[in-house]
Amino acid sequence: MASPLISVARLRKDYPVKHGRITAIADVSFDLRSGEFLAVVGPSGCGKTTLLRILAGLMAPTGGKVALDGRPIERPSDGIGVVFQEPVLLPWRTVFENVVLPLEILGRVDAAGRARVDRLLALVGLAEFRDRHIWELSGGMQQRVAIARALVTDPLLLLMDEPFGALDAMTREQMNVELHRICAETGKTTVFITHNLVEAVFLADRVLVLTARPASVRASVEIDLPDRALDVVHTPAFGKLVRTIDGHIKGEAQG
Repeated sequence: MASPLISVARLRKDYPVKHGRITAIADVSFDLRSGEFLAVVGPSGCGKTTLLRILAGLMAPTGGKVALDGRPIERPSDGIGVVFQEPVLLPWRTVFENVVLPLEILGRVDAAGRARVDRLLALVGLAEFRDRHIWELSGGMQQRVAIARALVTDPLLLLMDEPFGALDAMTREQMNVELHRICAETGKTTVFITHNLVEAVFLADRVLVLTARPASVRASVEIDLPDRALDVVHTPAFGKLVRTIDGHIKGEAQG
């Protein structure tokens, strides 16, 4: 059996406070296969974003181990792409100039790099907006730019922290469909943080349920749905998965 692309073992994160320490993550372990889409859910404040920041190399754990392709994650790298809730784009730059930025930082802006940017803009449906400025785009379009930018270095791992949380319901639904298509076409291994259980079940191959702080893993739920068209959310199988995950979050016994 192939080794996991991501391995998280006995992860712990403490934060110092005035009169001691607060433990955000107590004991989290999981593996992630190459090409798998993992959604992470749990009660508000349970440590989901802390987990993602550790996976991104933006924060060091207090204990435990995190590895990408067998190597410890200790700092940000071009092997890890991150999309935050806010797009964090540069408004004075065009769409193309925002997406190409990571390649500029790495000194890789050559003909192949520029061609890759154009391919990604076509993938996310923004080819015709290549030379527009960020302030000319809607919120959903800006997040598409952020996704393209996160993919431009061809990372092994894509991390997404509630990327559609600030969008209206209709735009969020459309972006879920688009993200599923993009991940299917690129085959990227993805960790997706969300509060929305419908979103989690629609997008994921597996949903990891965390307990309230300090976080540990309460459940890992496989999502075996043959079709991910929007109509699937109205099926009994989909509803049963959402109820099962909701029960785990609330700490209810599952039969």
